[in-house]
Amino acid sequence: MNVTDFIKEQFVDDWLTTIYREKIRTQRTRAFRFGIEPREQSVEIFQTLLGVELKVGNKKVSCPDFSTARYLSIFARIGCDEVAIPYDITKISTLADELESSWQKILLLFFDLTTEKSAATRGKLKASLLKNIRSDLKEIGAGALTPEFRQSTKQRS
Repeated sequence: MNVTDFIKEQFVDDWLTTIYREKIRTQRTRAFRFGIEPREQSVEIFQTLLGVELKVGNKKVSCPDFSTARYLSIFARIGCDEVAIPYDITKISTLADELESSWQKILLLFFDLTTEKSAATRGKLKASLLKNIRSDLKEIGAGALTPEFRQSTKQRS
């Protein structure tokens, strides 16, 4: 059994892609596209006079608020090009907390399992872990660019 499968077994309900599938994609969302390469990225969040910016590698993305920047930073760090954002902005902060917690637990277990490995081996294993998470997220999908709005205003069917 490889490291990715072992970590996935440890975090059945707290696995990042499980949270994405069951708590994010089940609600109304809109798609967001980063336009980045599928690899681990350096991510920084900046507060500017004009609002919040998320710097992913050399790209800057304007965000409406800090919680959205936190939410997007998790997926950008993994190297996802496209992701779904909940349309209800009141839910983004809670989901960002859950996703960050999941990501930190995954990293802690990963580093515990690979402490005796060489730096090159650890890098290959981490790249494999990230690739696995990216492919799972891509399989789930980001949905439509704009959420679906029902045009009918009838109360009864």
